[in-house]
Amino acid sequence: MGKETNCCVSFCTFIITVGFVILIYWAIFQPHQIHATVDSAALSNLTVSGNASTAVSYHLAVDLSLYNPSKRVSIYYDALDAKLRVGGAVIGPEPSAASPTEFHQSRKAGDVVKLEFDGKGVAVAGDAAGELEKGVKGEAPVGMELAVDVRVRYVFGAIKIRQKPKVRCWISIPVKAEGRGAGVGGAISSRDRCSVKY
Repeated sequence: MGKETNCCVSFCTFIITVGFVILIYWAIFQPHQIHATVDSAALSNLTVSGNASTAVSYHLAVDLSLYNPSKRVSIYYDALDAKLRVGGAVIGPEPSAASPTEFHQSRKAGDVVKLEFDGKGVAVAGDAAGELEKGVKGEAPVGMELAVDVRVRYVFGAIKIRQKPKVRCWISIPVKAEGRGAGVGGAISSRDRCSVKY
């Protein structure tokens, strides 16, 4: 029993020491939450059609700016999972193009991620379809939520800490008819700050 107790105490001491070292590193290097903004968004060919079920088609290109405000910690972006929502409902497939999807970000540095969504005949629930139809009819700007789930590694020295921040951006685009049968479209250059939760 004595040896088992000593092993248990040694293991617990080791875990506490490692945790304390990581905490000291964290306090010294002080990594900060990433900042995210929508630099621009361009919507084109938005159409809403259907009777029994509603189908939506559109093309949306978004420039999302991600900034690392930390003075001592760099960030590795390992994955970005982006979706578009209207009224809480996902309105289509994942981005048809995203560049870059993996990259390293130095201290006090920013990068722009380009996202393109191509929705073609996407089935949309009633509430979301109603919101989009208001824009198509010119009654209101088209409002969408860009939801990006990110996997990152904060790196300081030999220590790496993984996080999964959730970036949420609200985009409101005034639209107008693009031509006969072409749907509606519009663009913004917003620089609106997005929310980032860890």
